[in-house]
Amino acid sequence: MTITPLIVVISILVAIVIMFSSNIAESKPQFTTDKASITNHKTVFSSTLSPSSPIKESNTGSSSPSCITYTPSTRTITVSCTSSSMTEVYNNLQDNSILSKQSSPQGGGSNIWFLNANLIIAKGATFHIDPTNTKWLKISSKVTRGAGSAKIAPAYIIDVHGSLKIDSAKITSWDPTTNYYAITNGSRTGDITHPGAPRPSIVVENNATGTTDITNSEIAYLGYEQGQHKGGSGLSYYYGGDGSIIRNNDIHHLYFGLYTFGVGHMIIENNIIRNSGHYGLDPHTSTHDMVIRNNKVYDNNGSGIICSLICYNVLIENNKVHNNAGEGLDFSRNMYNSIARNNIIYNEPKGIIVSQSHNNMIYNNSISNSGDGINVGYGSTRNKIFDNTIMNSISDALLVNKGSSENIFSSNKIVSATPQGLKIVQDATSRNNVFSNNQFVNSVASTKK
Repeated sequence: MTITPLIVVISILVAIVIMFSSNIAESKPQFTTDKASITNHKTVFSSTLSPSSPIKESNTGSSSPSCITYTPSTRTITVSCTSSSMTEVYNNLQDNSILSKQSSPQGGGSNIWFLNANLIIAKGATFHIDPTNTKWLKISSKVTRGAGSAKIAPAYIIDVHGSLKIDSAKITSWDPTTNYYAITNGSRTGDITHPGAPRPSIVVENNATGTTDITNSEIAYLGYEQGQHKGGSGLSYYYGGDGSIIRNNDIHHLYFGLYTFGVGHMIIENNIIRNSGHYGLDPHTSTHDMVIRNNKVYDNNGSGIICSLICYNVLIENNKVHNNAGEGLDFSRNMYNSIARNNIIYNEPKGIIVSQSHNNMIYNNSISNSGDGINVGYGSTRNKIFDNTIMNSISDALLVNKGSSENIFSSNKIVSATPQGLKIVQDATSRNNVFSNNQFVNSVASTKK
């Protein structure tokens, strides 16, 4: 009778132990299942962040989908994000051999980047370079080529198929071997090219889906002479970037200060364009409906402002153009229905030249201390040139030659200290030009027709 309670107690204890052991055994599979469930959930969630983005292997070998990818064989970063910046690229790649941060000796934070790759901004994407993420972007002038890499171009480019917004930032080339801006020795004389040392460029591509606006910034030491190859100009728009604005910038030591091809409705204003390897501003083939105003254009190794090859509806006004190696303003090869007015031009081989161009108006300009004041030639027709002041011309104040006809020259004021520069000259090949009410000041008029 006394043994029975003890047996009961022991039996109860054994039962508890068995139940406890059973629960532990059952809990282990349940924990494993929960862990697997969590892992699967993370994978599904990540995939839905960017379903169309390619998966790129990172440096650690893991994979994650992203709108920022990198192709090692061509050293190319591709950005397809709706909105992104250098910070997002850096955080995504985490590879200092591609994009690295640098500190400034003057302080001011770490928003200085060194880019050692191409950067493509894809269609529909917008990329921002501004003080929130970038104070200075240095682009390497030395292309890195690894074993097994595909052919890489001689210089890196920022290649815009979408939209680029640059504001209050600095973008330049950078030579890591000299720790200074990359210097090129390229030049061009007629159709003869002398390739220079490769330097990176900014290129806006055909049918870019947005504008490339550059404001309040410094763009320098980009581009080089590379013959007819695309993208060497330094800053160029090729049938893309319609409606873009370039305003309040210091653009210097580019190969071309600006080159456009088939672009419309751009505004280029309040910039300094200087020390270009060739032309300062070069709106080219089929550029149209462009405004070029209030710029200072000087010390370029070619024409200050030249519009060439079927350019139309271009307004050039209130610019100061001086000390360039070529003409101050050049209307070239079928530029038509365009206006140059209220510009100040001095110390140029020729102040304004009109060549093979038609139906333009040139008025209220001040041209001084240049070779010819205004030269109209190569079959230019029906241009109206009036109310200009031409002072101290070295050769001819107004020259009409090489088959140019039906142009009107009226109410121009010609002022010169030397009789040689105080001349209106029309050669024997030119016909039916009209000269009226032109004034000669400080000397005897000299007119040859």
